[in-house]
Amino acid sequence: MSLHCLVANDMSGAIYPWQHQDWDRLQRLRERLPHAILFHGAQGIGKVAFAEQFAQSVLCDMPVNGGFACGSCASCGWFVQYGHPDYRRVRPEILDTDNIEDDSEPEEGARKKNASGKTPSKEIRIEQVRSLAGFMNVSTHRSGLRVVLLYPAETLNSASANALLKTLEEPPPGTLFMLVSHRPDRLLPTILSRCRKFSLSLPLAEDALNWLNDNEVSDARQWLALNGGAPLAAYSAAQDESASDRELFLGLLAKPDAVPVLSVAERLQKTPIPLLVAWQQRWLYDLFSLKLSGRVRYYPQQHARLKSVADRLSADRLQQALRDANNQRAIADHSLSPRLFIEDMLLAYVGLFD
Repeated sequence: MSLHCLVANDMSGAIYPWQHQDWDRLQRLRERLPHAILFHGAQGIGKVAFAEQFAQSVLCDMPVNGGFACGSCASCGWFVQYGHPDYRRVRPEILDTDNIEDDSEPEEGARKKNASGKTPSKEIRIEQVRSLAGFMNVSTHRSGLRVVLLYPAETLNSASANALLKTLEEPPPGTLFMLVSHRPDRLLPTILSRCRKFSLSLPLAEDALNWLNDNEVSDARQWLALNGGAPLAAYSAAQDESASDRELFLGLLAKPDAVPVLSVAERLQKTPIPLLVAWQQRWLYDLFSLKLSGRVRYYPQQHARLKSVADRLSADRLQQALRDANNQRAIADHSLSPRLFIEDMLLAYVGLFD
């Protein structure tokens, strides 16, 4: 099922229902477009789709009311086929080879091989940034703008980030760079300083739930809570996550005195490590939030279990556990032995209760 359907003869349907206020706010930039815009916000709210619609609209020959692309001119025809001569999309190779949503993080995709037999890169490589030089040094097709969309911007490595920075410092005339990021704090401060920042809002719960229900997601409220209110992330999780593995994992976290670490690590070693770390991060966040404010964000159905565990831990210890979990998240995708990683992660969690 497609996550994003266009509405015939109404291009306002080309953005998600919760994005209309952000779209109206964006139109104020059209009269004096900056040379670079950074779209940022929570993961799984449709930032890439939003940026692509804006790219199509600024390249459109006949924009309609509201600043939307007409959807019928030659420019729009080229754009939807990713064949527009004045448009380039730069993203990690893994997003080209994996069947995952553009608003997902590259490490959430499967580890597939590309045509050369190599594992596709999860970073934006310097060669991809340098290849833009030829695109930017020729005249535009219709003497209008050229647009470069780059995402997720935090996947730029050191070399490619510095190559992009040189371009942003001396931007070619008539070129609009659009960067999309879940984590702008991971970008070079010098790149941030050369972009106009545009924050995209988290949807209202009612709008997100309506959309999930329209897309036939069962237990939509639960999935939305599990994914921090981000509807696209909730949709993807509902399709792909192993509910049985998650329930097993949460059940163990709820009983830290009886965790059979070795057998659990063996059982879960084929579950993506970033997913396991994310489940634990959400659990720890809920423990900390419950401790400080009495509120549960991600696992409302686990409230009783969370309360029982939170009563055994101090806020300081939970805060340190969250920091440790963030460090685990940074290295989760590079683990050489998933089983050992899971063992270490569970042993550290059990150690909180010593």
